[in-house]
Amino acid sequence: MAKSVLYIAFHYPPIQMSSGVHRSVVFSRFLAAQGWDVSVLTVNPKAYSHINDAGQQPQDVAVLRCFALDTARHLTIKGRYPGLLAQPDRWISWLPAAVFKGYMALRRNKNGVIISTYPIATAHIIGYLLHRLTGKPWIADLRDPMLQDNYPSDPFRRKIFNWIEQKIIKHASAAVLTSPGAIELYQQRYPQVPSSFWRYIPNGYDETMFTDLPTWPVENNGRFKLLHSGTIYPMERDPTALFDAICLLKQQQPELAAKLKLVLRASGHDDLYQHQLSSRDILDIVELAPAIDYRNAAAEMLSADALLLLQAANCNFQTPAKAYEYIRADKPVLVLSPDASDSWQLMKATGTAVRADLDDSHAIFERLSELLSTTPTSTLTDDKIKFYSREQGAKQLANLLNEL
Repeated sequence: MAKSVLYIAFHYPPIQMSSGVHRSVVFSRFLAAQGWDVSVLTVNPKAYSHINDAGQQPQDVAVLRCFALDTARHLTIKGRYPGLLAQPDRWISWLPAAVFKGYMALRRNKNGVIISTYPIATAHIIGYLLHRLTGKPWIADLRDPMLQDNYPSDPFRRKIFNWIEQKIIKHASAAVLTSPGAIELYQQRYPQVPSSFWRYIPNGYDETMFTDLPTWPVENNGRFKLLHSGTIYPMERDPTALFDAICLLKQQQPELAAKLKLVLRASGHDDLYQHQLSSRDILDIVELAPAIDYRNAAAEMLSADALLLLQAANCNFQTPAKAYEYIRADKPVLVLSPDASDSWQLMKATGTAVRADLDDSHAIFERLSELLSTTPTSTLTDDKIKFYSREQGAKQLANLLNEL
């Protein structure tokens, strides 16, 4: 009988969102190609706020869709909804149908393994319940730490997250994290747990998303294009100091500033940033660009002169998937994060990244001046770039499954 995997993932095509969905897509695709019987337990598309019908669902992967609602969109009355219906997240309604369908799927194969993946916490509750009902091995793909300083801020949600962590520690066969700092954090938090319980499988880029790309038009009139593609959270990726640095550059080195074009693609907070840019008189330098599909976003990365990565200190143990896509693009990167962050520790190994603290406008000013004056030359070989692919991470996951 074939080995089987029940992969519990809220984010799966046709959802349209950040690149985090691609971890589940590549992992399920790779496992199916290796002969595993893969079923993805996910939600009906109605639960997604945005969908993309062009999203590629892997072949040879069975997708089990379950009834689920977004509490904030479907259960709101006059702009309000019961808080209990959004704990531990807004998709808790996914749980009953998922447990039923998952249980029926696991009964059909004696060699099944359960994988649940974050950042939707309900997925881990489903994984735990299915493990308890069936006795099948359970792997919790945490990706990032669930509990951190000041996160989650809601006390009740924090209690639920702590409960989930305790169940993972007691019942899961392994917990997977995407950065060395996150593993160190959990080892300090749970010193009684064997180090082999924590597995490092980083995010990465999907090579299939970088093949046969559309041609991106050159529209910068010779200006140096610095690109950030994706959501810029006002807290975790606050660009205020960056805007101050660009304003300072325009005032003190106007000829250098005239060479710069910063494109913030699909920031998610254009109204907020529009006001900040206008008040600093830098709208001629910074463009708030609309969202585009993933393949065009990849093409734009390859066309840029340099790429921008923002990460606050409260995200030191997180390495965004974007970082690996930047490595694949093989472009210079301006990293605005603490020196101790996992993001910087990854990016500085490329040899083309420069760094400043996210809140240090003067240091950012200096790094911008350096980028505009002398562009770093890449030292990455093709083999080194391929090391950071999602396929490499999928191989590590397959090895872990074979152990179980």
